Amino acid sequence: MSVSSIGVGSGLDLSGLVQQLLEAERKPKQDRFDAREENLETVISAIGTLKSKMDEFKSSVDDLRSSYELQGRKALTSHPDVSSDSDASGPFTAEASNSATAGSYAITIEQLAAGSRIQTADGQYTSSSSTVSSTAGTLTFKIDSTGDSFTINVTAGMTLSGLRNAVNNASGNDFGITASIIDTGTAAGAKLVFTSDTTGDGNDLTIVNNGDIADLEQIATVDSTETTTYGNVSTTSAKNAKANIDGIDVESETNTFENVIENVSFEALELSSVDSVGDFEASTLEIGYDKDGLKNKITDFVDNYNALISEIQTLTKYGSSELEDDGALAGDYMARSIQSGLDSIITSTVDASSLGTLFQIGISFDDDGKLQISETDEFGLGSGQEMLDDALEDYYDEIAALFADDDDGIANKLYDFVYEYTTFGGLLRTREQSFKDEKELLSDDRARFEVQMADYEQLLRNKYINLDLTVAKLQRTGSALSASLSTAFL
Repeated sequence: MSVSSIGVGSGLDLSGLVQQLLEAERKPKQDRFDAREENLETVISAIGTLKSKMDEFKSSVDDLRSSYELQGRKALTSHPDVSSDSDASGPFTAEASNSATAGSYAITIEQLAAGSRIQTADGQYTSSSSTVSSTAGTLTFKIDSTGDSFTINVTAGMTLSGLRNAVNNASGNDFGITASIIDTGTAAGAKLVFTSDTTGDGNDLTIVNNGDIADLEQIATVDSTETTTYGNVSTTSAKNAKANIDGIDVESETNTFENVIENVSFEALELSSVDSVGDFEASTLEIGYDKDGLKNKITDFVDNYNALISEIQTLTKYGSSELEDDGALAGDYMARSIQSGLDSIITSTVDASSLGTLFQIGISFDDDGKLQISETDEFGLGSGQEMLDDALEDYYDEIAALFADDDDGIANKLYDFVYEYTTFGGLLRTREQSFKDEKELLSDDRARFEVQMADYEQLLRNKYINLDLTVAKLQRTGSALSASLSTAFL
């Protein structure tokens, strides 16, 4: 029998009564379920946020764990014809590895590296449609010193433009041989020009006339045996780049000079300017510490640490009044222990560095428990900014040990500490999973509760169906009695 049929016999609203009793039974437990689920979702979200912030902090700390990366060197150039505020690069640019020795060098660029060049003779061809050879043959383009080569087929009647295209599209032409045609517009006619990207003394392009075809002697440089040089083309040899460093002449096959100055490279871009008497004017290359780069890493570290602490403080705060909500992790022992552990590492001593602590480079705690590099002198030792600048000037390599020492380095200890919480199976991830598991159990409890409520509803139905039947029966009996009495008195 459905709930809506209850009360039909008696005329009483028993169906409404059942619904009220069900709601009275359901609401307190349902409210507890909802409140618990909301709390679990809030905590899970909060732990996820904290975990994400700690992952971000771990990544930033990772940049400070390598002493090599922290001991960066910087190459600064100044050129006599380039102002300091100009975007122009000057005759060369330079880079220094972290192993480079600090120093200053006077450098001039006196010759740029170039590849070789071959061009046909004046008057040999009138235009790009001139025939190269009436006889078929092959030409091999090669650079003996490198072993690079490729061969093209020259067909009978091939034109100058056809030969150009065959060279530029040749299989194996991957070492920078380019053919082009220059139409002079004069009696010199059209010239076929071959250029090579392979620079450096002795790296000259050779064109071999493999079949010793007479017409191809106007293009090739040597015969098939490579013992006879034709001399019908004009050639320009490849050459080295030349520079002078503090009066010492140096050369390179390319425009890049690697380790001419140990652990320093510089690339020649153009010739140095010359003075009024025609002498090259020297540029200055300074190799020094990359103080700005290291300072930026330190300030980024402070900012990232403070972002993590701000998140922890937000999540663990207690409302200052009944109108202000507590943080999602208010009173949580793990969040508090994370902040305590971070503070302990920040204030620890690093024996491997003569600086000892972060305080010696101007990093201190403010009243809110965050790090600062103060701009005011609070302890009579100078402001935090001044202390940091002094440390960068006088203890540059010691800063690297302070952060990156394998045993005691602040960054290494912070990384390991955060890793224990954020790694798969770590403390924070395990805690997060435990709350997710609890949420799953809550779903099971809800399902069981719904089964209990269905049973309770059926119990109420049975109870009030019997009541309805009893009342209906009494009503019929009463009606029969009333009818009998009425007949008797008549």
